[in-house]
Amino acid sequence: MSKIAIIRIKGPLQTTAAVKDTMKMLNLNKKFNCVIVEDNPSYKGMLKKVEHLITWGEVSEETIKLLEKRKKGKYFALHPPKGGFERKGTKMPFKLGGAYGYRKEKINDLIKRML
Repeated sequence: MSKIAIIRIKGPLQTTAAVKDTMKMLNLNKKFNCVIVEDNPSYKGMLKKVEHLITWGEVSEETIKLLEKRKKGKYFALHPPKGGFERKGTKMPFKLGGAYGYRKEKINDLIKRML
């Protein structure tokens, strides 16, 4: 099975209790935290629930090796991306030129800019 990287790109303000619980289950308690998980249906449902707060995609083995030095327990602590997010910022989905949502393999480029 492939692995996916999940990065929290928005803070905790104005979220419901269910969304906060889901973020806690994903170990994404702070902005710019990243976790690597297996690609399975249970995680897919969680990702759809909190899609507006995170971005995710399939991560390569090379990127996982680069992330290892940033490990803080169950998550990776990252910096904001160099050059910022995409043109429309964090308020639009990735497929419409924004930052949140599913990125496929382009998550690797974002992670490298955040190291």
